[in-house]
Amino acid sequence: EVQLVESGGGLVQPGGSPRLSCAASGFTFDDYAMSWVRQAPGKGLEWVSTLNWNGRKTDYAESMKGRFTISRDNAKNTLYLQMNSLKSEDTAEYYCAKDTGSYPDRAYDAWGQGTQVTVSS
Repeated sequence: EVQLVESGGGLVQPGGSPRLSCAASGFTFDDYAMSWVRQAPGKGLEWVSTLNWNGRKTDYAESMKGRFTISRDNAKNTLYLQMNSLKSEDTAEYYCAKDTGSYPDRAYDAWGQGTQVTVSS
């Protein structure tokens, strides 16, 4: 059974730099691209970032470029999202998602339960 378990969210001050983690199990982690997707209160899902199976190809939503960094440790079956310079508009539930292939395809076949990030002073 595929499982994705996010952690690292919480209450963060504006300008803060939390790191989200996603522990993966139940599939061959380094065979797949992985992504982060978020959902702000009252809004739809918003794609955040994706990286390919070996982490050498990354892509970010325009508003996250230069502030967020996606990475992975295939030896630990773990995906990360380093978030810097957080703003109130980054408040959202952040989900880890498994892409359907080795390279980014914006199609997902497994999701984590999410971790809430609230940016507030």
